[in-house]
Amino acid sequence: MLKLMEQQYICPHCDSKFMKEKTLIVHMCEQKRRYLARNEKHVQVGYQAYIRFYQLVQKQDVPKSYNDFARSPYYNAFIKFGSFVHNVNPLYPDQYIDYVVKSGVKLDHWCRDGLYEQYVLYLVKSEPVEVALQRTIGHMMEWAENNNSVWNHYFNYVSVNRAVFDIKDGKVSPWLILNSVSGKKLLTTFNDEQLSAVGSTIDPEFWRKRFAKHPDDIDLVKQVVKESNL
Repeated sequence: MLKLMEQQYICPHCDSKFMKEKTLIVHMCEQKRRYLARNEKHVQVGYQAYIRFYQLVQKQDVPKSYNDFARSPYYNAFIKFGSFVHNVNPLYPDQYIDYVVKSGVKLDHWCRDGLYEQYVLYLVKSEPVEVALQRTIGHMMEWAENNNSVWNHYFNYVSVNRAVFDIKDGKVSPWLILNSVSGKKLLTTFNDEQLSAVGSTIDPEFWRKRFAKHPDDIDLVKQVVKESNL
C-alpha cells in the first residue's frame, strides 16, 4: 500500500514520483520550467523560429508541437535567439526569422548584430518603393509625436545621432532621403564617421542605378516629396 502511495503523485513533465501532492506542486524540473514559460514573448519567438527551421530547412509541413520544442536539444539556442529578436525588435520580425533560418548561418551565430545589419541592408535595397515610403513616413510620424513636432520636419530637426541610427536600422529609407532637398541637406551635416556608418545603406552608386531603372518609382517619390513639402 505504501509503495502505491509513493507513486500516486507523478510529474507529467519528468515522471518524478512524490508521496505528497504539495511536494509535486512545488516541484520544479527543467521541463516544467519550460512549460510554464511557454507564453513568454521571447519563448514564443524562439518557438516560431524552431517551427520555421523545420519547415524551411527540413521541409517538414506539419508544425512541430511546443512539447517537441521544449524537449529539443536546441531549445536554449532558440530561446537565446528569441530574446535577441525581442530586444532588437527588428523590422518585420517574421521576415527576419525566415531570413535568418534560410541564411545558412549556424544557430549559435543567429544573435550576432552583423547578421541583423545584413538583413536590414538586404531589406532596404530590395523592398518595393511603396513599402519603403510607408515605413519611413510612419516612423517620421512617430518621431513627431514623441518630439511635439510635425512629421515633415524630421529631416530638419532630428538629431544627427538619431538620424544615423534610423538610417542604419532601416527606419528611414534612401528613397526619401536622396530624393528630397531636406533629406540631402541632412546628410551634409554628418561627419566622416557618421557617413561611414550609413555608407552601406546610402551607397550613392547603388541608388543611382536603382533610380535609373525605376523612373515610375522616382515619379511617385517626387510626388510624395512635393505634396509633403520635404
